[in-house]
Amino acid sequence: MTDVLEAEELDALALGRRIRRLRTERGMTLDELAAAVDRAPSQLSMIENGKREPKLTLLQAIAKALGSTLDGLLEAAPLDARGEAELALERAMKGQTFQALGIPPFRIGKSLPTDAITAMLALHAEIDRLRDERAATPEEARRANVELRRLMRRQDNYFADLEAHARSILDAVDHPGGPLTQRTASDIAAHLGFSIHYVPDLPQTTRSVADLKNGRLYLSSRLTSKGDPRTAVLQALSSRMLGHTEPASYAEFLRQRVETNYLTGALLIPEAHAVPFLQDAKKDRAISIEDLRDAYSVSYETAAHRFTNLATTHLGIRVHFLKVHESGTITKAYENDDVNFPTDRLGSIEGQMCCRKWTSRVVFDVDDHFNPYYQYTDTGNGTYWCTARVEASSEGAHSVSVGVRFDDTKWFLGRDTPNRGVSPHATEVCCRRAPAELEAAWRGSSWPNVRTPRTLLATLPTGAFPGVDSTDVYEFLQAHAPA
Repeated sequence: MTDVLEAEELDALALGRRIRRLRTERGMTLDELAAAVDRAPSQLSMIENGKREPKLTLLQAIAKALGSTLDGLLEAAPLDARGEAELALERAMKGQTFQALGIPPFRIGKSLPTDAITAMLALHAEIDRLRDERAATPEEARRANVELRRLMRRQDNYFADLEAHARSILDAVDHPGGPLTQRTASDIAAHLGFSIHYVPDLPQTTRSVADLKNGRLYLSSRLTSKGDPRTAVLQALSSRMLGHTEPASYAEFLRQRVETNYLTGALLIPEAHAVPFLQDAKKDRAISIEDLRDAYSVSYETAAHRFTNLATTHLGIRVHFLKVHESGTITKAYENDDVNFPTDRLGSIEGQMCCRKWTSRVVFDVDDHFNPYYQYTDTGNGTYWCTARVEASSEGAHSVSVGVRFDDTKWFLGRDTPNRGVSPHATEVCCRRAPAELEAAWRGSSWPNVRTPRTLLATLPTGAFPGVDSTDVYEFLQAHAPA
């Protein structure tokens, strides 16, 4: 039975190449092998070219005719350099690049020089690299981000399949419920076949590096003195849990990142435990992002993200989320409560300037960083209430805020705040333009020396994993791989 399963799962191309190699080593022609197994030569040719998978009985007959065993045909022994090159080209011809270029598959005969095969494979790899670069244009990235946010809005930022993934992983390590401990995060790594290693020389363009060959997960040793090691471990392993493959486009890269962050949050704040916690808070009219943060020992941003996952589906509350850099630039956004944030012509919120009157900007001027800041803001689309905090990061301070429409404020702590603002934030005449009297007094009498962001004129990072220096990663893995 095992042999049958192995035969079914075997790579047809590799099997065909192995049969051809054994046949030529025995000095047999295709016609002679076909006669020995009572099959047509054309049928054997299709098997050798990987176009047909032989049945087990035929495989046994071929093995006997070649003086080999079934295991000898099925073993994953490496081919010679020529065989490996032919196999790689056969696979490439079946792939997206050859099809997109309109190049039909062709037979790789003995007369085709090995140098020609190597050149075609190099060209194929370069075309793939250039395609990755074209896919990662800034406009393409914004379009992909807009589509992803629309998907999140359609699903109220709740993904049942990811919640199910989280439950299955927690069940596999016998998690009793409640907050996730660092030991449980380590158990999850072991369950997935990884050991954790803290190193001082992690490549600068990465948060973690997984050695899939040797089952080793590398994290920065600085995590032990700052940050949450649980989050780093779970984010690094989430792609393994979800079966992610190397992203073929920037849109797929963004989707994988969202899925990774979602699954990490679902593990840190398990749905089965968090939903009753939040439902009790709603019953008491005392929902608080700070309480959610403290109950599960996570960052404020993680708690805010997780609240948006669960609020609409389980509490019936529509929400919005903003992360704003201290410069005023919106870096992350989500909304399903009809709040009307500024957008570019593609509909992207990220990269736009947040209104000075909005809670996310006002909170930067609040001296009290210990207590949460609450504010009601009147807009042309109704009144919204928000709670916000400022958190430090390697890229400067960010504010993280969660807000709801006025009618839903009754469920939250902080609803009695006296702080109010007025913000027509989605219109050009808002605070993004200076007041007329100030502009008239100073426009012709000022000349600021602009601190241009280094990323303004730069192209978007290229490659399957944008921004990652692959050479650094490979050299790092080579240096740290077990002997």
